[in-house]
Amino acid sequence: MVDDEPQACKWFARLYGNEFAVLTAHDVEQALALLAERSHEVAVLLTDYAMPQRNGVDLLAQVRQRYPHVARVLVSAYADKDVALLAVNQGQVEKILEKPLDEELTRQALREALATGLERARQQELLDRRASALRETLGFLAHEVTSPLATVRGYLTAMRERHRDAPDGQDGVAHIEQQKPGDVLFMIEAAQRRAAYAQSLISTFVLSARDASRGDTSASLLASDLVRAVREEYPFEDGESAWLVLDVQQDFMLPGRRDLLYLVLCTLVKNAMLALRASAPARPEVRLALDRAAPAPGLPAQPVIRVSDNGPGIPPEVLRRLTLEPVTTRAASGGSGMGVLFCQRVMTSLGGTIDVRSTPGQGAAVSLYFPSTPPAPVSKEPR
Repeated sequence: MVDDEPQACKWFARLYGNEFAVLTAHDVEQALALLAERSHEVAVLLTDYAMPQRNGVDLLAQVRQRYPHVARVLVSAYADKDVALLAVNQGQVEKILEKPLDEELTRQALREALATGLERARQQELLDRRASALRETLGFLAHEVTSPLATVRGYLTAMRERHRDAPDGQDGVAHIEQQKPGDVLFMIEAAQRRAAYAQSLISTFVLSARDASRGDTSASLLASDLVRAVREEYPFEDGESAWLVLDVQQDFMLPGRRDLLYLVLCTLVKNAMLALRASAPARPEVRLALDRAAPAPGLPAQPVIRVSDNGPGIPPEVLRRLTLEPVTTRAASGGSGMGVLFCQRVMTSLGGTIDVRSTPGQGAAVSLYFPSTPPAPVSKEPR
């Protein structure tokens, strides 16, 4: 409550303090100073119009710009058309109350304004979370896209260095020297795979940005469709696609759509592939398993996607920090340590959890536990 008459503020706080927590100020500057410190506590601003130096409409206009979640109510003994127009045009008030205040009408106005302010605060928090998620996703996406694009650039640079001018009379023929048979075709195909993968990541982000901006909650998809998409679209090195094994014990419907979950699975598959390349066993394997399992003893079984490998495993000192802070064993090659953290935040946003387990020398397993969903429909067509 803002009023230049101290007694009016005391009376207001005493009368309405049995229902609301009331803060008071005696002029515009004092009110703005109070809001600068405690705006997170304030849902409704009720201000007198006639005050020295700056009036209540000036205050409402400032609050509208700086604290849009605060509902605004104007009190005036001069309830004429000009004041009302100023309040509506500059302050966007919810109510205009006339002095002397009627207690019942004022209580009702405060209740309505409080509900409006709380809803605005909730909407603003939702928008802030969406914006934060988009910024985080964009940063992670930029990191993930850098690797395949760097590979494409490397292959193109290698072919440019091997390019030789055509002999006389063969102007229409390009000559690129090969170090061994088939290596130019290999570079072209590998560059195509990585460019397609980078494009799929960009498309994923565009979908996420579009849906987050409008609060879209699209229909769920089958977990099996998602893991098959990863198998078909991930840019495996030559022969590495044979390392990937799909193990569909129990299919289920995933919450949300393909976008961020696709990026999560690609990240986990990439980590497993890099671990196997560094120390490959006789028969390297990355297993994508769909099942239902309990995330901890005593808890009910939940739908789970598990990405596991039979590589060297994760050192215990790294494993302890993996879901708490950015940590990587590949900093020299551009690793940021944000991959698992990003996956964890995506799962948390869906109401799920992530569990990382590893025994040195026996591989690693990352389990994505999802909230319980209806069983996946059984298709009559062969999958």
